[in-house]
Parts: sequence; C-alpha cells; structure tokens
Amino acid sequence: MAEIKIENIVASTTISDELNLNAIAISVQDAEYEPKQFPGLVLRIKEPKAATLLFRSGKVVCTGAKSLENVESVIDQVCKKIKAAGFEVKDKPKIQVQNIVASADLHAELNLNAIAVG
Repeated sequence: MAEIKIENIVASTTISDELNLNAIAISVQDAEYEPKQFPGLVLRIKEPKAATLLFRSGKVVCTGAKSLENVESVIDQVCKKIKAAGFEVKDKPKIQVQNIVASADLHAELNLNAIAVG
C-alpha cells in the first residue's frame, strides 16, 4: 500500500479584531512588510518551518506546516511574538484548515490522459 506523506497544510485563524501591521513590522524580528507590493505582513517561523501572513483584519494564514501539531505550534509562536511586542491577541484562536497537499508513491505508472478522459 502507498505511504501518504503530507507536504503542506494551509490553515487560517483570527488572532485580533485589527492588527497594526506597520507597528508589528517595526517591533517583531523577522517580520517582512511591503504594503505597496502585498497587503499582508510575512512572518517566517524557523521551527517548525512555516510562513505566516498577517492581515490588518486580524486574520492569519499559515502555510508550509506538515502536520496539524506544527500548525498549532506556528500560530502559538506568532501570537507569543506579537504579545511580546506589546500587542493584544486572542488566547487560543480557533484554527481552520483550508487545504492539505499530500503525495504518495503508487508504485505504478499512471496514464494521465486516460484518467482525464475517463
């Protein structure tokens, strides 16, 4: 039987009613914010390796995690970093998985044209 490997989980949550991204970009180490290029602030977490996008609305999107436990850890780290910088965030925000990408070796070749035609 093929072993399924999770490659990426995308999840979102709301950590605040509003975030001051300019202030967070100045106060939080490793924050990247270029509002003329993209409306979200990027905050990369090294362990577990993942990236988060923070939006002015208070919404956070986590991408790159490989397990639900990693998603929770990343969101927790983001909340702690923002709290440590003096900003208010919700305790234990509800996390919603948006997408999971997985791969598997089926140990066989697939005729994708035949599969697409049905």
